[in-house]
Amino acid sequence: MTKTITVRYFASIREAMGTGEETWATDAPTVAALRQELARRSAQAAQALCGPQPVRLALNQSMCPPDAPLAAGDEVAFFPPVTGG
Repeated sequence: MTKTITVRYFASIREAMGTGEETWATDAPTVAALRQELARRSAQAAQALCGPQPVRLALNQSMCPPDAPLAAGDEVAFFPPVTGG
């Protein structure tokens, strides 16, 4: 079943995707499946979401595992790990 979700991108992923937020209609059952779906959009998206740099995942503003299930109205965020100094 298709559901509409909000997808947010941060830092270098936002730059690669060309936007900080979008509304997306998907049949993806999990955050990992959504990540793969979004990565198939372009080579740049694939590099940002599935390249060698780690990507952190959040579902409804809480860190989540890749197998977290998606529901209509969810917010999913992708961001690189934060480093301090």
